[in-house]
Amino acid sequence: MSSILLPNSKRVAASSTVHFQIRCYARKESGMDPKKETIRRSLYPSNIRNKPTPTGTWRPDVEKALQHAIPSVQAHDTIDRAWLLHQRHIRKRREAETERKFESMRKAMDELASIDSHLYMEANKPENPRARSPEEANLLKTLKASEARASDARIRGLFPRELRVPTDTPSRTGWKYDWKPFYRPL
Repeated sequence: MSSILLPNSKRVAASSTVHFQIRCYARKESGMDPKKETIRRSLYPSNIRNKPTPTGTWRPDVEKALQHAIPSVQAHDTIDRAWLLHQRHIRKRREAETERKFESMRKAMDELASIDSHLYMEANKPENPRARSPEEANLLKTLKASEARASDARIRGLFPRELRVPTDTPSRTGWKYDWKPFYRPL
């Protein structure tokens, strides 16, 4: 016999055959309405992970389904090799297109170097995105904090963030007549 300490400090002798009431939310009740049972099963699925799921995360019958669809190992290997060959062809096409674009860019840069060396040097000059001119440093001191952050976030030479995406219809708020782009000296 074992004793249990209850909240009111009374010791109760309990035999090993005494069952305590446990709440079982997923307990199957006999005589339940089938509609309620269906709703309950859809809202509270079982936690057992070794059953097939409707989303297809785990299916024990996958091997049987594959055997039904592709009866032989040779056919499966042939399909697998064909898929890898298809992916290799796509990869080779992409690499050839990239190589063609790079060669075209190289020819254009060689042509620019032969025409005007100053423009060629300006086009290939490395730029430090954090470097600021004295004029820009003085301007940043006079700006509000939000505008200064916008200036820091914008990297020169990239597509401007302020530019709106063209749409088929105007915005619901209409045109912003007082909007001005942020001035950034070069």
